[in-house]
Amino acid sequence: MGQMTDIRQLKRELRARYRAIREGMEPARKLAADQAIFRRFTAGAFYQKAHTLLCFASTPIEVDTWPLLRQALTDGKRLALPTCLDARGTMDFFLVRSLDELRPGRFSLWEPSPERAPRLDSYRGSVCVLPAFAFDPEGYRIGFGKGYYDRFLQRYTGLKVGVCYNSCIAPSLPHGRYDAAADYLVTPKYTMTIRAGARGGSTE
Repeated sequence: MGQMTDIRQLKRELRARYRAIREGMEPARKLAADQAIFRRFTAGAFYQKAHTLLCFASTPIEVDTWPLLRQALTDGKRLALPTCLDARGTMDFFLVRSLDELRPGRFSLWEPSPERAPRLDSYRGSVCVLPAFAFDPEGYRIGFGKGYYDRFLQRYTGLKVGVCYNSCIAPSLPHGRYDAAADYLVTPKYTMTIRAGARGGSTE
């Protein structure tokens, strides 16, 4: 129990550290970094080959994914966004045809409505964009502490791509044996292939 408490405390400290870095970014610097990540992501073979994009609607502290959401729809890809279904960490992805279908949900995040949007029933040909405060070079992440993505990734079978600012790449992060790491990591400066067996990508 003591070791578990230590890890939880360490994760809280890491979240606070990288949140402060995000909050301290100058708007012009953040905009330039977001645009560079968008260009690298959409140029990646993992995106070009994907039929379905699983992506989150970003908050101001995160990498801006709204241009990516619009681009996926423009490119004719199926677009699915997550909805937090309960307070126990259950999350699923639902398909949208327009960003006008999103509405504020749990934690004030923009989500599809499960009553109106169809649930994504297959991960075949998909790529999932992972949110996080920080990533490390092995693809492990420090999330926002609610556990929704951790639970979802235990059953997700497609490619996983982290998007992150270079200032939020940690040398290493604590992780457990069941934690799912990203297959690729996209930053403003490079795209890194983390899993050698991952399809369609390379370090740039």
